[in-house]
Amino acid sequence: MPLRVAVIGAGAAGLCALRHLTARPSAFTALGFEQTSNVGGTWVYTEDTGLDRNGLPIHSSVYKNMTTNLPVEVMAFPDFPFNEDLPSFVKHTDVCQYLTDYTDRFHLRDHIRFNTQVELVEPETTQAGRTTWHLRTRNVTDPTCGLEDHKFDCVMVCNGHYAEPLVCSLPGQSQFKGLVMHSHDYRHPEVFSDMNVLCLGAGPSGRDISIEMAPFAKQVYWSHKKKMGLYAPLPTNLRETATVASLKPDSAVLTTGEELRLDAFIICTGYLYTFPFLAPSCHVKVEDKRVTPLYKHTLHTEYTSLAFIGLCSNTLPFPQFDCQIRFCLAAWDGSMELPTQAEMDADTECDYKAKLATGEPHRHAHKLAGKQWEYYDKLASLAGFPPLPRILQQISDNIDDERANNILGYKHMKVEMIAPDACILKKCHE
Repeated sequence: MPLRVAVIGAGAAGLCALRHLTARPSAFTALGFEQTSNVGGTWVYTEDTGLDRNGLPIHSSVYKNMTTNLPVEVMAFPDFPFNEDLPSFVKHTDVCQYLTDYTDRFHLRDHIRFNTQVELVEPETTQAGRTTWHLRTRNVTDPTCGLEDHKFDCVMVCNGHYAEPLVCSLPGQSQFKGLVMHSHDYRHPEVFSDMNVLCLGAGPSGRDISIEMAPFAKQVYWSHKKKMGLYAPLPTNLRETATVASLKPDSAVLTTGEELRLDAFIICTGYLYTFPFLAPSCHVKVEDKRVTPLYKHTLHTEYTSLAFIGLCSNTLPFPQFDCQIRFCLAAWDGSMELPTQAEMDADTECDYKAKLATGEPHRHAHKLAGKQWEYYDKLASLAGFPPLPRILQQISDNIDDERANNILGYKHMKVEMIAPDACILKKCHE
């Protein structure tokens, strides 16, 4: 009998899961649950913020003019390249179309229940001592449908982690009279015309939104804790500053004591992992952005038929999803033997302590960055699937260098392959 697998979410991770599951009908049957009416997850742009027409929080964090900060040459799923006519850095609409094409190419729509929210996931133990999963769902567009119960052998959680804003609370923040917004709700730079704006956060959102607002704002302050001058050159009216200590009604006070007059305060401090549908009996803990107990950041060590896809940050997301899903399926179909629960927990703790020993904070437990290549190779080795091509690392490293030295122009570069294992960056023709 094929294993029955539930996939929660039809963004990039969920689609990748369905693609691999449905390709093996003798081993798996799959059903995806998506609370909106579209595939694509965070890549589905909307002007709306707050709640959608069904009363659910807006999922997408994409803004109107957003282009990718990774080239398509490293963004694609390993078995489905982007259209070769596209530039290396593309609009969010191109990524959404790519995911739509992926869905259609592998005939995934028939395996997805749209407008369906998962409200409950809980483990159940059979008389034979085997764990199965009880899911409860509801149709978000038709309240007369009532709740529906389902039984599955395995669950893949693919609900993304760019939907629940991590909102800081600074001394004096409630007294600030200007505009306060999390980057999750940012859509248009024109809103900030002739304003003094501070963007708080050193990540890609803080960096890219600060740069996009510069042509419109009077002055932009990019406030963060990292070393100054990481990127160059910056627009003349964009200044890096120390982080914010407190807010006053019309200004921000930095940790250096400097006070900056502000009209708007944009919070670019990232997002939270959230799984509101998991019952307490799932024994999943989320503590300051660390999700436990997960073996190799993906498989639950107590309930190994429960998997979380895409939690790792500072990675190539789509290739990460693909590797994690193949790893989980190898565990579920029996082709890969997992260590004992104690051994998996020990491995997880060893990885976590090694990260802390390098000076990384607890909240970076799932941050991989330069360690991602070793991670992908390990998953491939354990599960017995081909490793990712090494050229992806070369392209990624080249882009990191270009971004640091040409922050305003790196997205105008094109990755050109000069050999199967070698590439160069060339400026696009205007």
